[in-house]
Amino acid sequence: MRTRSTLVGVYLSMTVVLSLGCGPGLEPADLVLRNGKIVTVDDTNPVAQALAVRGNEIVAVGTNDEVDAYRSEMTTVIDLDGQLAIPGFIEGHGHFLGVGNAQMQLRLMDSQNWEEVVSVVAAAVEQAQPGQLIRGRGWHQEKWDPLPEPNVEGFPLHDRLSEVSPDNPVLLTHASGHATFANALAMEMSGITRDTPNPDGGEILRDSRNNPIGVFRETASRLLSAASADATPPDPRRQAELAVAEALSKGVTSFQDAGSSFETVDLLKNMVDDGGLGIRLWVMLRESNEALAARGADYRMVGYGNNHLTVRAIKRSIDGALGSRGAWLLEPYSDSPESTGLNTTTPESISDTAAWAIANDFQLCVHAIGDRANRETLDIFQRVFEANPDKTDLRWRDEHTQHLHPDDIPRFAELGVIASMQGVHCTSDAPYVVARLGEQRAEEGAYVWKTLLETGAVVSNGTDAPVEDISPLANYYATVSRKLADGSLFYPDQRLSRLEALQTYTINAAIAAFEEDIKGSLSVGKLADITVLSKDVMTISEDEIPSTEVVYTIVGGKVMYSQSN
Repeated sequence: MRTRSTLVGVYLSMTVVLSLGCGPGLEPADLVLRNGKIVTVDDTNPVAQALAVRGNEIVAVGTNDEVDAYRSEMTTVIDLDGQLAIPGFIEGHGHFLGVGNAQMQLRLMDSQNWEEVVSVVAAAVEQAQPGQLIRGRGWHQEKWDPLPEPNVEGFPLHDRLSEVSPDNPVLLTHASGHATFANALAMEMSGITRDTPNPDGGEILRDSRNNPIGVFRETASRLLSAASADATPPDPRRQAELAVAEALSKGVTSFQDAGSSFETVDLLKNMVDDGGLGIRLWVMLRESNEALAARGADYRMVGYGNNHLTVRAIKRSIDGALGSRGAWLLEPYSDSPESTGLNTTTPESISDTAAWAIANDFQLCVHAIGDRANRETLDIFQRVFEANPDKTDLRWRDEHTQHLHPDDIPRFAELGVIASMQGVHCTSDAPYVVARLGEQRAEEGAYVWKTLLETGAVVSNGTDAPVEDISPLANYYATVSRKLADGSLFYPDQRLSRLEALQTYTINAAIAAFEEDIKGSLSVGKLADITVLSKDVMTISEDEIPSTEVVYTIVGGKVMYSQSN
């Protein structure tokens, strides 16, 4: 990752410095963007040609002539040449260190079938020492063609994987992060046998003879910890540096981190102090109720380091993921009638978290994917709100909001609960959603962004990276098109307009974090966090959106990423 001094050099080398006199009575700007199309996401001034930045704030937005009045011989000017500038993308739900960590292990997201996964692992084994742990992430059995044979619920048996890795433990995380595939050695090291019971909130998948096939759902993945006990843990600072670089390259200026430990927050705070955190982070603490009671209040911070680090939320999970059939449903899965999914954390435990959060002025953010999980979450929120009528405008968040019972859709607006959603999950999951839920449930409650907006809810957007690529443009495309890889559309009535989709990624995401006064639109007085794109995604044909590129990512008036460098 470039240092700040290098970035300043890049910044100056790719712009033109013009010698002009500043307008009378005006203090000159440090940076001017002009001659472009600026979509501000500010209703009072929705489209402009130019803007000016002084320090880390926007001081003018208007026509070229109006903004030129802020130029002096010391002003750096970027000629947009007709390109689109928008508020910096806010990643509304991702896993910050996970984005970096995904680049430090086998990347399996593009694997087309089980044999490709086995081949990638076999190649890694050839480069590894005997006994060395091999980690990977990104496989998804529903995206394989053909399905492996034999299989259990579409999941392969471990035999082929174990054949190519007899001397190395292998742990491969599902794309969703809600299941792990282990080879024979990893299971042996962890003491897993046919007699090992399922833990609360988890499941070991087994064949017809009760033998573990290698797949561990939800909390069952924790049973494999012994397989990695002797491995050198990844360097968290390196993970953070890789995550910063990846986010900036995709146009992300702020990142809402969906669950980090006290130790990770300490690391991030140190990075802010030494200038190593090039984007803005809003962090949900993920700790036990006991740990929160002991230390949580000490970690609350808002706008630390010139608005680079905020910690004011708590993360809990009440269920798993749809792809691994861990989402908690009101009625059984259509393709697995004996199962309604998994409740990974009891409602009672989350209720205890809620009581602590409201007493200590923290937002509560609950991972909820299935319709039962979402109902339980809304019920918990409602009980706590009603018990604390003096507390208002809490903006507690339902993370994912993927599958809702129609009766629960209007409750988001009624309760003031944020629907923190991920557009790309819809198009990524769509090939198996109807199989899991059936036609009626899928149509009435799956990824119903438009209906939620129409009922008055605030919907924010993100990618859940590294579950999906962090690219806001791919996510934006999914949100406005709901188009699958085969060209089909998944319940297109739920598509958002171009502006609505941009709002979910900017001002709505800012509202979801109590940050709408400082970011989310290109308005005078707000932070100069700006993303410049190669094409006008507000007007180009839908099919051109995926080929749009990030030209500049600007954070606080500093060019932190340039396509030309």
